[in-house]
Amino acid sequence: MLKAIIFDFDGIIVDTEPIHYQAFQKILEPIGFGYSWEDYVDRYMGFDDREAFREVFKQHSRDLTNEVLESLISKKADIFLEIVRKSVKPYPGVIRLIREISGNLPMALCSGALLSDIVPILGQLGLLDKFDVIITAEDVAASKPDPASYLLAQEKLSSKYPDLNIAPGNCVAIEDTPAGIESARKAGITVLAVTNSYLKEKLVGANHILDSLDNISLKDLKEMMS
Repeated sequence: MLKAIIFDFDGIIVDTEPIHYQAFQKILEPIGFGYSWEDYVDRYMGFDDREAFREVFKQHSRDLTNEVLESLISKKADIFLEIVRKSVKPYPGVIRLIREISGNLPMALCSGALLSDIVPILGQLGLLDKFDVIITAEDVAASKPDPASYLLAQEKLSSKYPDLNIAPGNCVAIEDTPAGIESARKAGITVLAVTNSYLKEKLVGANHILDSLDNISLKDLKEMMS
């Protein structure tokens, strides 16, 4: 029986991946570390900012101190928000689905993004008060595909609703990347993947795969878990 739903953010609620890519390039291109959109999709998408910067420095055989890393993350966040203020669009059906779930089942957001990236967008979309729990990059030491973020989301939902006996096995994660799928599956959570960012062939680790959340209802999600 389905007792809780956990949403990813980037690539599920809003299409912010191109914005993240632009922000990274504004920082990395001046130092000769820029890369193509194809490289972003193949290598970096699904990482949080911390691991994405570490990976690109590793690819160039350059050391990256914690001090420099924190500075890069801060600069990238400022650039990201500057772009977001101009325009951000939700994926079809997702706002309706979140509003339908809210108040009917416990719901969490589990993202590798920074809280400062997420809050302004949720505010713009009128979703800021819809999630019982929000887990971001600041809350865990390791990003997806590590299971830490999903385990923490499930634990916090369980603590908030102790009478519901929320466990990994009765939660569903809604994801769009191989790293996100691996993270949730390692946490023991069923995964519904949406082909917003990757072709179906890349999402084979998911329990269910959909082309869109448009026209998907809470009843549909419950039936998938039955």
